Amino acid sequence: MTLSVQQRGNIFLIVVMCLLTLAICAPFSSHDWQRVVQISVAICAVLYGLCLPQAGRCVDRPTALGVSLIGAAGLVSALLAHQPLWALTELALLIGCGAIAVAFSQVRRNGDESLDRVLILFVLLLCLFKSAQYLHAGILAFTSGETVVNPDLLLSGFSNKRFYGQFQTFTLPLLALPLLVSNVARPARGAVFALLCVWWLIAISGGTRGTWLGMGIASFVLVFLGQHGRRWVAWQLAALVSGLLLYWLVFSVLATYLGIEISNAAADRLTTSLSGRGPIWSQAWNMILERPSLGFGPMHFADIANDIAAHPHQAILQWASEWGVPSTLCVIALVAWAGWATVGVLRDRGLLWARVDLLRLCLFASLVGALTQAMVDGVIVMPVSQLWLALVAGWLMALHVWRTPPVAPAPLLYKMWMMASVVAVGLLVFVAIRDVPGLTARSEHYMGLSNGHLQPRFWVQGVIALEKQ
Repeated sequence: MTLSVQQRGNIFLIVVMCLLTLAICAPFSSHDWQRVVQISVAICAVLYGLCLPQAGRCVDRPTALGVSLIGAAGLVSALLAHQPLWALTELALLIGCGAIAVAFSQVRRNGDESLDRVLILFVLLLCLFKSAQYLHAGILAFTSGETVVNPDLLLSGFSNKRFYGQFQTFTLPLLALPLLVSNVARPARGAVFALLCVWWLIAISGGTRGTWLGMGIASFVLVFLGQHGRRWVAWQLAALVSGLLLYWLVFSVLATYLGIEISNAAADRLTTSLSGRGPIWSQAWNMILERPSLGFGPMHFADIANDIAAHPHQAILQWASEWGVPSTLCVIALVAWAGWATVGVLRDRGLLWARVDLLRLCLFASLVGALTQAMVDGVIVMPVSQLWLALVAGWLMALHVWRTPPVAPAPLLYKMWMMASVVAVGLLVFVAIRDVPGLTARSEHYMGLSNGHLQPRFWVQGVIALEKQ
């Protein structure tokens, strides 16, 4: 029996959602496991693309040409890098993320609005499960008899609480959608608002300042995008205030009553310090000055060992130091072009109450928040964040309202894209088969050589400087 295009898309969506659930909710979840899941999703995306006839337009031709130029420059930079295989792996990872975004876009375009409800239900269930995990861990911590409670230990599923915060930056804006839709029953609306309050409680207790910054900038932008944007901001502010109240009641009032001391409290994160980013930003800047045209090669910030991190925790500095300044300017131009086009659609349809328009607003807020956080954190590096960035961008592309009738992409560009996607996924699979059996030994070896601080990049031990002298 031959499956229809829509049925193939539904199967792809179900498989990906199962994989994402395993990546985020599994008790054995880790950075390396999440990277393997990401590669698995990329495989599914490429297979789905190969099963489709000639795909419809996801982006306009100038954007497609810009992406091609970035890829070509990245290929040249990778071939000239100190460790070409690792550089090509990073390029393959970028292409894999692009394939995932295109697949999500095609699934939504080949489906209907029911898929939007599936997406939001999936987000709600994920956040509900993670909230239940957090509350369960909190109850155990407060009833264990311990005199000190560390809120960081209540977070699970991620190798670092900042990675958890990145996931929240993507999902906090989406949780507000049921609160904006007019035909949602009041009990359901109350339940969603309660979940949003708990999700903000977790964001506050986690202390990830990048999440706070991202949501702040997203709120500032949405204030100027009509009444729906201002309603979104109002719901988020109400949930934030409620989350702050819950945090004070639990970690101050209740903790004091039980004689429990709170370590790593959220108030301790209210600083303007760079948390060690100064030296790695300086390293990235010096790399840019030394090789401004093509950079040191993708992933090659990790080829210069330091005691802090394998990436500079700043997306523009990372791209410029590894891919070169011209490539960085092209990326900034494409992001600005896409963002402005989305703003135009949001303004044109600002008076409409259709669910799809409200979802577009929430997706845009999610993207703005994540890109803001990428200025101070590794959003473009971590596997789960890369997956959610591809999901949000792909879904936004599918919902975009074109001012001119959509046309099929140039056949040559489409064939080149599919060929590049197949080769990229093949390389990622090769790297995974080569490395996964020895990942534990690799991490232990590095821990013995360093101060015991792992620096995630492709794998959780992301420093590649020791692999080829």
